[in-house]
Amino acid sequence: MGNSQQGLSSFGMLIVLVIAVAAGYYAYIGITGAGDAESCKEAFRECMKTCRRTTTEAPAAQACQEACLRDQAACERRGK
Repeated sequence: MGNSQQGLSSFGMLIVLVIAVAAGYYAYIGITGAGDAESCKEAFRECMKTCRRTTTEAPAAQACQEACLRDQAACERRGK
């Protein structure tokens, strides 16, 4: 019994590190709310931004905006 182990082995340290990273990740998700479903208003704003960035002609922009409005109405009906 001359070989007594002092502290954690490298495998033990790896396990502790993995647990710490996992706990940190879940704490970050819990604090920031990342991963939560976005609200209907946020989805509508993003849709409208996309319309402004991607459409250059008035009829296409209007059609895109109308699609955003339909999507928002459907989202609100679902109660999201």
